[in-house]
Amino acid sequence: MSLFLNKLACKRDIDEVIKSVAEKVVVLRFGRDEDSVCLHLDEILSKTAHDLSNMASIYIVDVDKAPIYTRYFDISYIPSIVFFFNGQHMKVDYGSPDHTKFVGSFKTKQDFMDLIEVIYRGAMRGKMIVQSPIDPRNIPKFDLLYHGI
Repeated sequence: MSLFLNKLACKRDIDEVIKSVAEKVVVLRFGRDEDSVCLHLDEILSKTAHDLSNMASIYIVDVDKAPIYTRYFDISYIPSIVFFFNGQHMKVDYGSPDHTKFVGSFKTKQDFMDLIEVIYRGAMRGKMIVQSPIDPRNIPKFDLLYHGI
């Protein structure tokens, strides 16, 4: 399904998209094309891309081709989704310690659509962090690992 979504191949492409897309949420899915969970998420993203085209631009980033962003956002689990609006990193409170990214796949298309709508409306009001509308039972849980602390 990732065939229908735009792919970003290098840091320069990612930087350009983040800087140039205006008045829309930029959705960056970090993962690998051959991963089954990434494929499930890509299916949801591709099915909703048209419906959300007024609010969001969705892009696929291979974690192996963008190691700088992979390290910067501490992407240790894939898939992970990072959101931007007008060049600013948007954070979402999912009820977990990490507000910088969504880790895992969405259970339903509607969960993703609701999240994009909340991020978009919050960003239009100048907020940099919003509360997740997704039912906490539908948010994947991961333990954060801290090495060398």
